[in-house]
Amino acid sequence: METVTVQKYNLDEEQEKKEIVRHYRALLRALKPRLKKGDRELVRTAFEMAADAHKDMRRKSGEPYILHPLAVAQITVEEIGLGVRSAICALLHDTVEDTEVTLEDVEREFGTEIANIVNGLTKISNVIDSNTSTTQAENFKKILLTLADDPRVILIKLADRLHNMRTLDSMSREKQLKIASETVFIYAPLAHRLGLYIIKSELEDLAMKYTEQDKYREIAKRLKETKRERTRYINEFIKPIKEVLQEEGYNFEIYGRPKSIHSIWNKIKTKGVQFEEVYDLFAIRIILDTAVEKEKADCWKVYSIITDFYHPSPERTRDWLSNPKSNGYEALHVTVMGPNGKWVEVQIRSKRMNDYAEKGVAAHWRYKEGNQTVQESKFDQWFTQIREILNSPDSNTLDFLADFKSNLFTEEIYVYTPKGDLKILPVNSTALDFAYSIHSAVGNKCIGAKVNYKLVPLSHKLRSGDQVEIITSNKQKPSEDWLNFVLTAKAKSKIKDALKEEKRKVAMDGKELLERKLDHIKASASQYNINELVQFYKQPSPLDLYYQIAVKNIDLKELKQFHVLGDKLEPPKPVKVHEPQPEEHHKQVSKKDAELIIFGESSDKIAYKLANCCRPIPGDDVFGFVTASEGLKIHRTNCPNAAQLLAHYGHRVVKTKWVKNREISFLTGLRIVGMDDVGVIHKITNIISGELKINIAGLTIESKEGLFEGLIKVFVHDKDELDELVDRLKGLEGIQSINRLED
Repeated sequence: METVTVQKYNLDEEQEKKEIVRHYRALLRALKPRLKKGDRELVRTAFEMAADAHKDMRRKSGEPYILHPLAVAQITVEEIGLGVRSAICALLHDTVEDTEVTLEDVEREFGTEIANIVNGLTKISNVIDSNTSTTQAENFKKILLTLADDPRVILIKLADRLHNMRTLDSMSREKQLKIASETVFIYAPLAHRLGLYIIKSELEDLAMKYTEQDKYREIAKRLKETKRERTRYINEFIKPIKEVLQEEGYNFEIYGRPKSIHSIWNKIKTKGVQFEEVYDLFAIRIILDTAVEKEKADCWKVYSIITDFYHPSPERTRDWLSNPKSNGYEALHVTVMGPNGKWVEVQIRSKRMNDYAEKGVAAHWRYKEGNQTVQESKFDQWFTQIREILNSPDSNTLDFLADFKSNLFTEEIYVYTPKGDLKILPVNSTALDFAYSIHSAVGNKCIGAKVNYKLVPLSHKLRSGDQVEIITSNKQKPSEDWLNFVLTAKAKSKIKDALKEEKRKVAMDGKELLERKLDHIKASASQYNINELVQFYKQPSPLDLYYQIAVKNIDLKELKQFHVLGDKLEPPKPVKVHEPQPEEHHKQVSKKDAELIIFGESSDKIAYKLANCCRPIPGDDVFGFVTASEGLKIHRTNCPNAAQLLAHYGHRVVKTKWVKNREISFLTGLRIVGMDDVGVIHKITNIISGELKINIAGLTIESKEGLFEGLIKVFVHDKDELDELVDRLKGLEGIQSINRLED
């Protein structure tokens, strides 16, 4: 997919009407199998209500706004698999927020259930697009509470976000960055957790298209170029399997599906390989049409047919038939050595499992009327976990968001209590996480555990299949370092609660001590005086002040220097120390740091710093970010921290672009891996300083077992110069990979 050049919008009123009707009919066609008596009229009413409410509104691209709710409804039905009521909610999702329509109007027309979902959707959009980070995290909490009440709210919101991402071209660059980062940070993990893998992949790909344009284009181009040989290979691989499956009389579908651009890029980054070396550019999928009671047996039979032809890699076999994931995903994955020495991943599922895999929580809703299945109890378990996390009154919501995100994205392990009850925990959970998953009282008193009958410490990492018995003691209480070896949000929040409670008890001693000292100097312990002391000792709150006094970090000897006026304490006057003025600091910073145009209040020279986390150089795709303490910082859009900054603090982002300036050099680094051949270092340094006249700031080379790894720091003027250097070095014989250092 190349980046699309935005077409000018040029439909007249008549054509617009036709376009709207076309979309509306397409929605009705998608809903056709689901329409019961009276449904068509309800959808019609919702469409008319939305069309009328949005009649004078346009999207950024110039098209009538009503096309957006219609598209969202279509995605909700066709791609997520929800039904009539959800389509009605999707049509109305922006009306209460953006138009004259009220929630009462919706309830009068469509009843309470639909009104509640629309209300949830209205709350969410106020939420995620709000400005400050903590309210954003606070509100995200609220979203998840609505999720725990009715998952359809989130599913429709995902459809809304997917359509916005598909039509992001007409937005300004900084809007694109903010929305794309937010998508990667919040929506893709949600789609993943709700089992909507296709939507998750598309959201990640679309986000990458805007945050890492060059890499996206490059991989898309390579995929396009290799499409024919890939198809040929897939056909060759499938042929023998297909024949046997037909002989055995299976009713099945078999096809190859390319991996998403985002996941290929992740492989390239994490494994440090080139595009050609990413072996699983595609996965083969086999979908069996078979009765529920025969599903498992049939999937294993197909597994044995495949392994008759191709040799499997045992450590890469994943059995989600016996232990489905908590979001309902069931399948059998096997990686085999295919023709021409290529590893190929094969996914085996039944039609019902495939429905779950593609429609996730929505399929769960559809099957709900049917039988109570294993997945269902796991699914409900997951919702219960969400409610537990949300109901803990944790003061730091950004921590909460980070915890929740780690719990959203991780794979799971299955561990058992001594009685054989199953607990699902994120990978890398510890014995202490397990203790808290049983009950917070068990966690708080935990002193150790027995895993498979062997004694282990609290920090012991659990593995799937472990049986865990928790050992407790009434003398035990949580300590600060416990936070370092728990992973689950529930455990973290319970430990923090216990520590706060402990801190409060200790602080009471400090409070008494302070009151006695104040009494001694004839001052009262009034709120005013306490606040003066909190400021004087630079403490975040009175509780912290009392606590620091109790643990002897503050000894109150400065109280003698305070004046008591009537009943009020007056702090001693501070002694003046000459500190450099802000202007002096600015002069120092902006000494020819780099020429950047910063759009915004004043386009004059503004002092800024280049962020250490990603070390941008001219030519990189960058944005400015206003920090609280260090003024303006410049980050690369693909910086490891960018997604978080843009998703949380979009309002602090400043539009920025480079001006060519050949006088200034920037420090950047490269990691080179290659064959440890005689003279290779000489060849590398010759290209850098001899041929390209680039200054080397540092060079370390380590060689081990015939390979060397070099870290080279160089001063370059801009990205073009760096790209040329990388190309020249790649041309050397025996060089395996060259990557720019992220930090």
